[in-house]
Amino acid sequence: MPLLISRNDITQLSTDAIVNAANTQLQMGGGVCGAIFRAAGPAKLQDACNKLAPIKTGEAVITDGFDSKAKCIIHTAGPIYSAGDINQEKLLYACYHNSLTLAAKKKLTSIAFPLISSGIYGYPPDKALSTAIKAIHDFLGAYDGDITVYMIVYNDNAFAVAQKLYDKVESFIDKHLIVDDTVERRLSKLNIPASWNIGRFSAPAKETCCDEAPFSIDDVFDNMEDSFNKLLFKYIRQKNMTNVEVYKNANIDRRLFSKIISNENYTPNKNTILALAIALKLDIDETRTLLSSAGYAISHSSKADLIIEYYITHQDYKNYNIYDLNFLLFKYDQEQLGQI
Repeated sequence: MPLLISRNDITQLSTDAIVNAANTQLQMGGGVCGAIFRAAGPAKLQDACNKLAPIKTGEAVITDGFDSKAKCIIHTAGPIYSAGDINQEKLLYACYHNSLTLAAKKKLTSIAFPLISSGIYGYPPDKALSTAIKAIHDFLGAYDGDITVYMIVYNDNAFAVAQKLYDKVESFIDKHLIVDDTVERRLSKLNIPASWNIGRFSAPAKETCCDEAPFSIDDVFDNMEDSFNKLLFKYIRQKNMTNVEVYKNANIDRRLFSKIISNENYTPNKNTILALAIALKLDIDETRTLLSSAGYAISHSSKADLIIEYYITHQDYKNYNIYDLNFLLFKYDQEQLGQI
């Protein structure tokens, strides 16, 4: 049940539901609301809305998707921003929670939200996004079903955490990014951990007779590192976390997580392993070890890897919130962590 951030046109998404940032009278408006009406067929959607209007701020209702690519359209009325109004955050939170509750009741498996109230209603984008993420995270944390949530954001000012880190991350990337075709870059392309000693592929520095070999095959097996599956279980026990906490904090659904833990021969992709590392709150050395057990490495030829390394090692940001990290990756047009 991942949450993913996107700049897509919400009217072009083939999700089970898209959410309309509606007015309380459910009348066709401008902005996202107008675009959704036009995609669905204004007359047909307006006729359906008239039968449900009016609604209160924070409430949500559902109609058919008509000519749009979505099966359904969920309409919710966000609050008009007024500085100092402590009730407006609760109302905005309710927009997301009630929309998700309605989607769950209808057994929908995917839903896309615009950033409600951040347009003509004047809600500051960073505050609107913070409330949206809290509401979605709270819902997903308590929901037993499977649903993918898309957050459609056009305004970079919404990313408060990313904005706060941007200059520091930019400096870190400039300092550490490898742009030439070095040994580390070539190893990264081959998914060979950079920590491996390349000399092992070269001729030995000193000739030895075969009967003087320092290691037997048993020695090699005795010194094998834990497999990815075993190491993951070890970290879960060490961190005293439940399976549910791990897969929800990793932004992946339970079916993928079940596959990971039930099949010792299955190795997920690097993106998923990094998501698990964030969920388990691993430090940078533990993260490298987990990646290495699956044949991956953090590469300084990858901007995404550098952003993740900075996030993990930066002492001021030890909350390990995968959504905060994904905001940062999104801002740099990098692949987000979780189930993509």
